[in-house]
Amino acid sequence: MAALKLISHKLCPYVQRAVIALREKGVPFERIDIDLASKPDWFLKISPLGKVPVLVVTRDDGKEVALFESNVICEYIEETQAGAKLHPQDPLVRAEHRAWMEFGSAILGDLWGIETATDAAAFESKRQAVVAKFARVEAALGAGPFFAGQNFSLVDAVFAPIFRYFDLFDQLTDLAVFTHTPKLRAWRSALAQRPSVRSAVSPDYPALLHAFLVGHRAHMLKLAA
Repeated sequence: MAALKLISHKLCPYVQRAVIALREKGVPFERIDIDLASKPDWFLKISPLGKVPVLVVTRDDGKEVALFESNVICEYIEETQAGAKLHPQDPLVRAEHRAWMEFGSAILGDLWGIETATDAAAFESKRQAVVAKFARVEAALGAGPFFAGQNFSLVDAVFAPIFRYFDLFDQLTDLAVFTHTPKLRAWRSALAQRPSVRSAVSPDYPALLHAFLVGHRAHMLKLAA
């Protein structure tokens, strides 16, 4: 079995996807956290985009191969590791899941805007964008508890880090993004209890996220005040 090293940053939601997938599969791996504000030279040599996550796979012949982009990494984990299947077997349903994974990435883009907005107008624009996207997800959900029902999937691995942001946001202010989405609220609750999701971040994650908001002079903190 190939040895795996996951190059990480403690706040990165894309890293969390890979961690959750690895935990769900029960795969041993080494996690190496780096400072993205001061990227090591060795990291820049293996990460063409200078982003995390990067999964370094040691092949049987000893050669290391660096995989980048979180969805690519998750697909590789699904295709090569034993354990619970995280993708549907039906090709059409599997493609549908991949599309919702991309939709989750679009939501993360809007959440970045919420985190870093320094004025009310920019903040409200991104908040409304998140509300609109969550409404689309709500319409796609079934009976739960997960995206595809009883089976945990890679779509769940993508959305769990999205929901985690609101664990802190909810303590600061009411963004009113889940007001009309009961299925999303239930899904969020189910994911929060999943061991793979809970262990995807370190205990200092909330403090680090709050420090990130402070460092970006986030408008959200003005609402909290």
